[in-house]
Amino acid sequence: MAEAHPVGFQWVMEAKRRGAKVFHVDPRFTRTSALADSYLPIRAGTDIALLGGVVRYILENELDFREYVLSYTNAATIVSAEFSDTEDGDGFFSGFDPETGTYVQDSWQYEGHEGSSGSGHTAQERDSAAGLAHESHGAHVGGQTRRDETLQHPRCVYQILKRHFSRYTPEMVERVCGIPQDKFLELAQAWTANSGRERTGMLIYSVGWTQHSVGVQYIRTGAIIQLLLGNMGRPGGGIMALRGHASIQGSTDIPTLFNLLPGYLPMPHHAEHPTFDEWVDSIRHPGQKGFWGNARSFAASLLKAYWGDAATPENDYCYGYLPRLTGDHGTYQQVLDMIDGKIKGYFLLGQNPAVGSAHGRAQRLGMANLDWLVVRDLFEIESATFWKNGPEVATGEIVPEECRTEVFFLPAASHVEKEGTFTQTQRLLQWREKAVEPPGDARSELWFFYHLGRRLREKLAGSKLPRDRALLDLTWDYPTHGPHAEPSAESVLREINGYDVATGRPLSSFAEARADGSTAIGCWIYTGVYADGVNQAARRRSRHEQDWVAAEWGWAWPANRRMLYNRASADPDGNPWSERKRYVWWDAEKAEWTGHDVPDFEKTKPPSYRPPPGASGTEGLAGDDPFIMQGDGKGWLYAPSGVLDGPLPTHYEPVESPVRNPFYGQQANPTRKMYAHPVNSVNPSPPEEHSQVFPYVFTVSRLTEHHTAGGMSRTVSPLAELQPEMFVEVSPELAVERGLDHLGWAHLVTARAAIEAKVLVTDRLTPLRVDDRIIHQVWLPYHFGFEGLVTGDSANDLFGISLDPNVLIQESKVGTCDVRPGRRPTGRDLLDLVTDYRRRAGTVPGQHAPAVTTDSAGEEHGAS
Repeated sequence: MAEAHPVGFQWVMEAKRRGAKVFHVDPRFTRTSALADSYLPIRAGTDIALLGGVVRYILENELDFREYVLSYTNAATIVSAEFSDTEDGDGFFSGFDPETGTYVQDSWQYEGHEGSSGSGHTAQERDSAAGLAHESHGAHVGGQTRRDETLQHPRCVYQILKRHFSRYTPEMVERVCGIPQDKFLELAQAWTANSGRERTGMLIYSVGWTQHSVGVQYIRTGAIIQLLLGNMGRPGGGIMALRGHASIQGSTDIPTLFNLLPGYLPMPHHAEHPTFDEWVDSIRHPGQKGFWGNARSFAASLLKAYWGDAATPENDYCYGYLPRLTGDHGTYQQVLDMIDGKIKGYFLLGQNPAVGSAHGRAQRLGMANLDWLVVRDLFEIESATFWKNGPEVATGEIVPEECRTEVFFLPAASHVEKEGTFTQTQRLLQWREKAVEPPGDARSELWFFYHLGRRLREKLAGSKLPRDRALLDLTWDYPTHGPHAEPSAESVLREINGYDVATGRPLSSFAEARADGSTAIGCWIYTGVYADGVNQAARRRSRHEQDWVAAEWGWAWPANRRMLYNRASADPDGNPWSERKRYVWWDAEKAEWTGHDVPDFEKTKPPSYRPPPGASGTEGLAGDDPFIMQGDGKGWLYAPSGVLDGPLPTHYEPVESPVRNPFYGQQANPTRKMYAHPVNSVNPSPPEEHSQVFPYVFTVSRLTEHHTAGGMSRTVSPLAELQPEMFVEVSPELAVERGLDHLGWAHLVTARAAIEAKVLVTDRLTPLRVDDRIIHQVWLPYHFGFEGLVTGDSANDLFGISLDPNVLIQESKVGTCDVRPGRRPTGRDLLDLVTDYRRRAGTVPGQHAPAVTTDSAGEEHGAS
């Protein structure tokens, strides 16, 4: 955090000054480590083993915040008798289908809900990254659930959790992660001490935590710890994801993702959701409790915002115009489809896959097989010049004179050259004024897409074809200003906020959304950002003029609420857990929830409220159900559905690992998404043969001086001067083992590529004793490429394509490699080197290690 988010890290240092204890877990000693109270070096890809050890420590010592856990989590809920755990299946839960490498989740459900709540077979859900649909709400839970408030029932979640993590002992943490037991116990003791009525603790992770084949389960494990300790929904608690840049949060809220619509409404699937009613019912689940009972209003209002007067109740608000999912449309499937000639054109905005995405060679070969490519950027980045300057030109794989792709490079305005909002890590929208005019022909994204849409609509104006109505019926009437007819960003924000169709009045709350076509809302969770016709995101009242919650600095979704699920900051009776940490509480005299923040609960629902039989939606939530987006109002220690690779986090080795999984016979995540394509090779891991060909672990992360793929920083001379060359950090022990000289050259080889880097010999990397052997890790920055003031080979070229099954994000924070002294070969010799490594490793391009690595799994679980 100190390295990549130094402005935010100042508040960690302020907390430390006031007495907070800071722990840092990372494969490499960084600027954060230097300022932490305790640093724990970890083998990359083993975080679930560490966090699972903390869960075990909490449960074995009965250190959970019991009153919170009983009231606010599903710890007491009884799970189906059909469920069997990884402890019984050598790394598999019940319901595994080895033919598809996915689970049937019916046996995971709460008792009595096996046939009503389970999603059935999840193969289709994996292809469409359906797990993303649960980012802001839990999966379906129908009706009432059986609970044992004593937590003694052998199938209650608490006991299942206890058995599941029983083998995650301090000894096993040391054996798997390489973290000494005394360091682990120091962390576990300090973390659990920050629990109870008077204490809270926070977990902060970098967004790179998600870039693993079990990335979603990393975060799930952290959430389990924070729920057990009562740290969710309370000040000083929670989980904070350090986003990669200013509006990553915004790009999932109003998504740049293939499978979501604004406000986390899932994109409809062509087979599952042929009608509007079926689509809406798949979101709200008729009869289910919680705020997603209002999904019809959110969905109808979104379609009304898209298609305006054309969207009516009679035509289901133009639902027929919406695109439909047919399978995996993620970025990695796309690039493989490009290589196969299935995609004709590609728009690139704000990304640089030629060096910024995993498997750079595949990215460049894919873009070289298009009819056209549009790149909008501040500088002529590698994704615009791959056809003439990329590494494949030197190897002869791309011939500039024969490359079929017509590249259009269009200059883009930077963030200071346009107006609009960013949505930050903490869901905070902040309005940015335009500081200067963009130079020359540089234009904003808003200008580009508005005028592109306008021109397309003009070309189709006389069309009678039904296929063109979706484009022609769009609401596309934004006011413009200035010599270049720049669309008004505020008018777009107003549409995102939503308005009453009849009067044009901006809505103040998503509670005003209606399912009858009378409201239009571009993103329901943002409703209120333009309340009263005022740009709430532009507020900048000084922190010295308001309380510490700072409700008048920007605007946070939803409803300017600064902490989600803050009903949990009060006890079940509605009283603050402690006076020192009072945040939101029930005012009995006024009969309403009040406090320092906007209550994340129905304002007048008393703590004593109990729903009548059969109640659904918000009426189905009791007065002490704080997790209002969940189907049972509880925080989920155990996820009966919604997570495709298991109801509980389980340690699996990374897809590429030098060691056998010490926990289970199953080596890697059996449900991971794999692509059998000739361009995509994977290094062998135990129990496969020849894993010793790639004996070292490599990992990547950021430098303060550079930003993402380097397009914005390697072109800036002071930053280029501060970090002028691609380098690799190695321990002194590995330098001796491999004959590497400090400030000399080394090259790293995987089954995909070989890259070169200057050597930095440093004790920031510690050789780790793992399973009675020494594991060496090396570290690389991922900011370099072949354009800019300073250049270098790209670390992302080393990675293959293996994805988390829930959200289809790539495993690009850990892999295996060989490290050799000297510079890499060039031209055809480079291809020959990589081919020779693949031959020695027994790697066949397009073939993968079996998903199942235990002899018994297929027999025991295939038919369950």
